[in-house]
Amino acid sequence: MKQAIRSAIKTAVLFTIILFAIHSQVPAQDHAAEIDRFVGLCHQYGRFNGSVLVAENGRVIYKKGFGPANMEWDQPNGPDTKFQIGSLTKQFTAMLIMQLVEEGRVDLDGTITDYLPDYRPDTGRQVTVHHLLTHTSGIPNYTALPGFWTDTIQRSMPREQFVETMCSSDLEFEPGSTFKYCNTGYYLLGMIVEQVTGHSFEDVLREKILEPAGMENTGLYRPRALFKKRASGYYRNLDRYVNADFVAHPELYVFSAGAMYATVEDLYRWDQALYTEQLLSGKYKKIMFTPCLNSYAYGWGVRKIPLGATGDSTTMISHTGDAPGFNARIVRLADDHHLIVLMHNAGHTDLHEISRGITNILYDLPYDRPQRSIARTLLQTIMEQDVATAVEQYHALKKEHPDAYDFNEEELNFLGYDLLEAGHNVEALEIFKLNAQAYPESWNVHDSLGEAYLVNGDRDRAVECYQRSLQLNPDQQETDLARMLEERAEE
Repeated sequence: MKQAIRSAIKTAVLFTIILFAIHSQVPAQDHAAEIDRFVGLCHQYGRFNGSVLVAENGRVIYKKGFGPANMEWDQPNGPDTKFQIGSLTKQFTAMLIMQLVEEGRVDLDGTITDYLPDYRPDTGRQVTVHHLLTHTSGIPNYTALPGFWTDTIQRSMPREQFVETMCSSDLEFEPGSTFKYCNTGYYLLGMIVEQVTGHSFEDVLREKILEPAGMENTGLYRPRALFKKRASGYYRNLDRYVNADFVAHPELYVFSAGAMYATVEDLYRWDQALYTEQLLSGKYKKIMFTPCLNSYAYGWGVRKIPLGATGDSTTMISHTGDAPGFNARIVRLADDHHLIVLMHNAGHTDLHEISRGITNILYDLPYDRPQRSIARTLLQTIMEQDVATAVEQYHALKKEHPDAYDFNEEELNFLGYDLLEAGHNVEALEIFKLNAQAYPESWNVHDSLGEAYLVNGDRDRAVECYQRSLQLNPDQQETDLARMLEERAEE
């Protein structure tokens, strides 16, 4: 067994001894070159496939594409490639609302029913525009409702019917009392834009933001439309990539909460416009960027971040976005007019870590080198040998090279689900068990392990895992545990 383990890790270790010094000090005069080395390693290790743009003191110092925009045709990503940006859409929706506030057509203290009179009055009279903008409305997130991704999204319906059936649930908490990220709120804000202006959200977006800012390669994403240089979205399924799920009508189902596309170059133009009063006056921009609960302002997260161990800090204005097969992140370091834009089209990746590394480079601070994926390393061993060897390999690498690989709990969780999806149920169970040993206090890890036991026919152990998960996080809703305990009570 020891010989098999050494054989499994030999190749990876040879490449990590030199490249994975934990920190690196960056010369101030060569930020672009260091960013290129850093992002290049992220791409080499399968951490990034997309486009990146970095501006320093308002000037673009680096922009580049990595990997294919379309894997079937080997079309490369570039700074002008169009990506779905998911929830980065929210900052544009918030800007449209603030423009209408400045024009006196919308009141931040106005309620939903002031603008959408057909909305259910008992809750609509309690929730204000401010609550919608700050994710404090108490309205449930429709994308988290049971059956949304498996049933609702397969059907087509008028937007008014969608609001009535998916965006009008009972409140989960008193408006203004709690932060809970909610796509529903931003969907309703888009409806308010249309109701107040008498025009489509898409037309208002183009007229009031995109055209004034010169954003010619940004808009509302429609998968059946033809437009040049569009990136395709992919997921990694075990040792290969597959096309991401097709959503026929994102303009209906995610709309003003997450249906836009853009290029990194256009988001630079957006960033530059936000430093002026071209789109919104200083008075209302101040309101827009003032953080509320959970450091969330209107369409942006706004917080102070420390600059290493210097004792200094800077303001970070940021947001991430997800769409099937896509991730996006924008970071505005507004005190110094720095900007980081990352767009990725090959499934889930941690863009926070990449943006953090680039931030440290810009400020001449030590930064963590990219790490290899432990999940991909173990997967290769599972496919070529067996899961027992992979488990031993995990322990050996964690002991001997703890800084060379990413041992985050998400790594094994994603690997486990990939194995389940491919029908490798026994191997998946062993990976989830390994993750539970490594992260015994994670409710999500125990929930995943319970699912694996259930798939493998061990109902009793599945219940034990779900119970442990519920102990660690009592706020879980609609869990398999709750349903199973109900069934057991009825037996």
